[in-house]
Amino acid sequence: MYHEPMFHSSKKISSSNAYAWIVVLLLTLVWMLNYLDRQVLFSVFPLLEKELHISTFQLGLLGTSFLWVYAFSSPIAGYLADRIGSKRMICASLLVWSAVTLATGHARSFERLLWLRSLMGISEACYLPAGLALIAAFHSQRTRAKAISLHYSGTYIGTVLGGTLGGLLAAYYGWRSVFGIFGAVGCAYAIVLLLVLRDKAPVEEKPVAAQRHVREIVIEILTTPGYRKLLIVFAIASVCDWAIYTWMPFYLYESFHFSLAKAGFAATFYMKAGGFAGLLVGGFLGDAWFRFSRSGYVFTQTAGLLIAAPFLVLSGITRVPAMLYVGMVLFGLGKGMYDGNTMPVLCEGVDPHRRATAFGILNFAGTFCGGIVAAGAGALKSHIGLGPIFGICGGLLLVGALITFRIRMERRPVTGMGV
Repeated sequence: MYHEPMFHSSKKISSSNAYAWIVVLLLTLVWMLNYLDRQVLFSVFPLLEKELHISTFQLGLLGTSFLWVYAFSSPIAGYLADRIGSKRMICASLLVWSAVTLATGHARSFERLLWLRSLMGISEACYLPAGLALIAAFHSQRTRAKAISLHYSGTYIGTVLGGTLGGLLAAYYGWRSVFGIFGAVGCAYAIVLLLVLRDKAPVEEKPVAAQRHVREIVIEILTTPGYRKLLIVFAIASVCDWAIYTWMPFYLYESFHFSLAKAGFAATFYMKAGGFAGLLVGGFLGDAWFRFSRSGYVFTQTAGLLIAAPFLVLSGITRVPAMLYVGMVLFGLGKGMYDGNTMPVLCEGVDPHRRATAFGILNFAGTFCGGIVAAGAGALKSHIGLGPIFGICGGLLLVGALITFRIRMERRPVTGMGV
């Protein structure tokens, strides 16, 4: 069994701390590319429709194929990351999805795009559990929430770049060149990561327990005190995310009579701006609160959901644009506080060699439930309207806050582990 040395020189500690933040920076760029490559397809939908003669239903299937494959791949990806090491999984994931992005620029039919989009779902699902587990391994409770929150900022940067830069490049150079450029950048960066990224500890020195059957590992995770509550709330938060990001542009277009361009901008910018601020606030608050209470991360998540819930309701009932923007920003603020502390909470109860698997299960539950609700909200729209649907989501977040407040993660001894 691997043991860290008991004594370290101050120079070695300083070097280790610096590298821990280098890991965050390196992986934030990976997460940014992850979202950039998945979002850019949506910005060129009109061009795909015209050149490949694809129907709007088929365009929707391109998004659905990615979503469902991503969901079912996440737990498997987490398990593999725990078995083979986070570095290998991260580099392989980035290389494969970048190659898929390159290949997308050469697709000549809807069927080819559908297969490539499904393959991207598998390869991109392999990143997040491994990436978060590696950051958590390099950062203790003193900096873990800040590090995870900074990493999550890549989501917002990638989303914005995927939509704006992708559309701009496509307008000037054609949609195929966009995928070629982004794919080539990702492949080159994968090589860089192979050279500079490293795992926290040698993979071969993991405890014998890490080699247990996958079913036993999943049962161990699901029976960890507090984990099932964490899973339920993560699913609730994801349900709200997918309902909002899927239908908010349509809601603004229909209820506020925004143009399509204005609706698309407003539906993402204000929530993403608030979310970015929420990540920063939640990261610093979570680490600081943890120093006074072992429930500091949980309390920060609870506070975030309590902020997000009423302002999501406000966004669904107001007819005043200024109030709408306030509601969207503060919803994003609270949601960012929640997101940045999920992995730190998980780390308090799950063994380090199970963290990628445990987050993969969370990711599956969130994406699977989110996909159902995104479609379900469309079915309910004609009966109750989108505003009330957002109100229901706000109520769900309030329930999630009450459940989160009661989460107490406890780590149990891993069976079969040597002393």
